[in-house]
Amino acid sequence: MKIRKELWFGFSLMAVLLAATAIFTPWGNLVDGHLAKEDMGHLGLLMLSLVVVAIMLGFPTAFTLMGMGVFFAWLAYRNVNPDLATRQVLDLMVQRAYSVMSNDVLIAIPLFVFMGYLVERAALIDKLFRSLHLALARVPGSLAVATIVTCAIFATATGIVGAVVTLMGLLAFPAMLRAGYDVRVSAGAITAGGCLGILIPPSVLLIVYGATAGVSVVQLYAGAFFPGIMLAGLYVGYVIVLAKFKPHLMPPLTAAERHVELPAFAKTLSARGGNALAGLMRAASGSAGVSSAVALKQLFVSLLPMLAIAAILALTYRAATAPVVVEDTAGLVQAGGAISADISEEPAGLVGGLQEPKEEDTGLQEPPSAGAEEKKEAAAEPATAQVPGKVAEIAPAVQPAGERLPVPVWFWAVFGVGVALVVVLYAAWNWQRLEVFKMLLGSFFPLALLILAVLGSIVFGLSTPTEAAAVGAFGGFILAAIYRFVAHVKDKSGGSGPLWLTIRELGVITKDSSFLTAKTSAMVCWLFVGSSIFSAAFALLGGQELVEKWVLSLGLTPIQFMILAQFIIFILGWPLEWTEIIVIFMPIFIPLLPKFGIDPLFFGLLVALNLQTAFLSPPVAMAAFYLKGVAPKHVTLNQIFAGMMPFMAIQVLALALLYIFPGIGLWLPSVLYGR
Repeated sequence: MKIRKELWFGFSLMAVLLAATAIFTPWGNLVDGHLAKEDMGHLGLLMLSLVVVAIMLGFPTAFTLMGMGVFFAWLAYRNVNPDLATRQVLDLMVQRAYSVMSNDVLIAIPLFVFMGYLVERAALIDKLFRSLHLALARVPGSLAVATIVTCAIFATATGIVGAVVTLMGLLAFPAMLRAGYDVRVSAGAITAGGCLGILIPPSVLLIVYGATAGVSVVQLYAGAFFPGIMLAGLYVGYVIVLAKFKPHLMPPLTAAERHVELPAFAKTLSARGGNALAGLMRAASGSAGVSSAVALKQLFVSLLPMLAIAAILALTYRAATAPVVVEDTAGLVQAGGAISADISEEPAGLVGGLQEPKEEDTGLQEPPSAGAEEKKEAAAEPATAQVPGKVAEIAPAVQPAGERLPVPVWFWAVFGVGVALVVVLYAAWNWQRLEVFKMLLGSFFPLALLILAVLGSIVFGLSTPTEAAAVGAFGGFILAAIYRFVAHVKDKSGGSGPLWLTIRELGVITKDSSFLTAKTSAMVCWLFVGSSIFSAAFALLGGQELVEKWVLSLGLTPIQFMILAQFIIFILGWPLEWTEIIVIFMPIFIPLLPKFGIDPLFFGLLVALNLQTAFLSPPVAMAAFYLKGVAPKHVTLNQIFAGMMPFMAIQVLALALLYIFPGIGLWLPSVLYGR
């Protein structure tokens, strides 16, 4: 009977575990169960090191964490009471697993993952990429820019890096190679853009960090919004500058590649003029060979950008000139002085803070009678009840809303920019741009509504992340059904009819998405269980206390500690994935944050931005392996690694910008939640 390779790995790991334990701890004390406190702490550090080595050897992360945690927790309990060690370890496993099961925040993970897989398999992103590619045709490096923008939009619909990189590798990579793009630049744009899902909400990483650190996921989502946009903007800026100075790496698109097929009405009207807005106005008045109904419909579509800009300007005007509600606090000050005078006349014992208990008050007392309860309730009434008329004086008088404020100067600057934008846009509004805009409207607008419904309800406090994830999953299902139905109606193939084809295909999409969601969610939840057991064993052994003493003994300033922590996370991102870093090392860093006065929310944003490198840093670099799996055979792994390096440097630059200017991440949470 052959023993599987995994068993040999297991036996080898157990041998290394026992050998390392024997080397770093007194063997006799370990056997007898009489380890000193220092030796227990060293066992905790040994456990941490062995976990990293085992993961790098290829062992499953979750079960490695559980196995190490159980073994070392048994050593910790055995050192106290050998007779109860086994029972205590089993109790610890059950309690930690139940604590993960009862964590409501984790419910959002399978729902967001399900929404992402539905959007991916419903063929929504290929239309979005095609329309963005045509809309950005005149921008240097347009295909790479369209790839990054598509990845950023897709990241707001799913936080699954593997799904984004794989899908864009199938859609964008062949298109860029056919257009003559450099292999390294193409690979770097796809892998870097695909990793944006780690940071941009709804990110699974932020949910895992929030559950680990006890930080509000809602505030993490609000804080990660602008850093995600900043990082995507830096990617786009780098691609445009590189394409401008080295056009041979990203040659511009040919006229044939930028060509858009016009519908019949557009061909008819384009013969009379190149401006689409003017032509549609003439057709709407009945002076062209196109029906007024078609012209009016297309004219309404053409006017949508102007209507959107007008709505934004109107909302800006309303916010800029809103009247200020003034509260009259004079009565509050007078009432406060009167009540203060009344309170000062009370005995000192009532306002003197905590007093030592009297001798007769110590020990257990008999329960008070009903009469005593009534007296106590009467004595506990607010002091204002003893001062007639004070309650009315305390409430501040709110002045009625007055006239609107004068229009500030900056609004006229914004208004001028909006008007200029409308003029320039419609001066260049030809028939090809109208068709590209309609393609964008059909591919981006429904997805944008889904994103706004999910993220808007979370950020503005209308729903919890779990409730918003449920809405997003249902919305993804509806979008998939609509898109597939429209596709079958346009295709007009098959004798079963578009409705039946849509139902049948939607069943397949839902089945595949549910299966993949179950796999991903099970992985995350088992990771949480393993991490919980591991962190409990690490604390029992005193490893956390040992780390804290060592860090505090260095005498670091908060800035130095922050740099050290981020450098360690950056180095850990080379051999480990973000899930392993979050569940293993965050429980070590987070207890140190209050000692250095560091906000866990800000630290989480830095970690999320830093862990972008975990998918772009060899030798693990999972994004490279995702892309290699769908890339042509002539594309080597070394070429993909080389293409990722400049984008990895951009991530380090973005990390430095966020640290130097923390308002990038903290401004929105402070505005919305008053942090």
